[in-house]
Amino acid sequence: MLLRLDGTPIIYIIIYLITVLVISLTVHEAAHAWMALRLGDDTPKKMGRVSLNPLAHLDPIGSLMILFVGVGWGKPVQIDATKLRPNPKVGMALVAMAGPFSNLVMATIGALILRTHFLTFTPQKFFTFAGENYYFSPGFFVETFVLLNLGLMLFNLIPLAPLDGSRLWQILLPDKIYWQYARIEIFAAFLVIGLVLADLYLNNGQAISGILTRPICGLWRVMVGFGTPDMCLQMA
Repeated sequence: MLLRLDGTPIIYIIIYLITVLVISLTVHEAAHAWMALRLGDDTPKKMGRVSLNPLAHLDPIGSLMILFVGVGWGKPVQIDATKLRPNPKVGMALVAMAGPFSNLVMATIGALILRTHFLTFTPQKFFTFAGENYYFSPGFFVETFVLLNLGLMLFNLIPLAPLDGSRLWQILLPDKIYWQYARIEIFAAFLVIGLVLADLYLNNGQAISGILTRPICGLWRVMVGFGTPDMCLQMA
């Protein structure tokens, strides 16, 4: 971890979590845009979303929510489903799955790096500011990278609209109902945000962590093969 000498993890929040979130959300949203372009819709390209520039993908309100609330979102990629191949429903499902798949790829890359045992988990002096030394652990940074990307992948696969996982069951809807549902999907987004915030503040995040922690830790054991992150040690 990156800590002050007294152990306060202030810089950890800034350097570890925010850096990993910016990278992961940027790649996630860019993957949606890239897949839409590959399937025939150039709308994301026209809007500058087929890019790895974080400024193209970070939503101001969603970013502030991440900083101050602990949950947020990237800027949604606008897509014209009628242009997607082979048809709108399947095309939207493929575009949706590109996001979680990108998180899986990033988590796999991080896991492979950890498997080399090249990175040290021992905190190294990073810089000195105002007479205080600050430390950085490359191993813990990559661990955070793997865990957060696994979490983003699994969270987005929850089959609740507008999360990416909802696009899979929507394939089964009759066309008329599919398009009617698409018009009111924004209300489902507020519902999901409300449920997440309610769990976070009324239940200390226990419901979401209960859903995600076990599969995250299971994937960690398969992909990394050694070590046990703190969140897995605390798992009941």
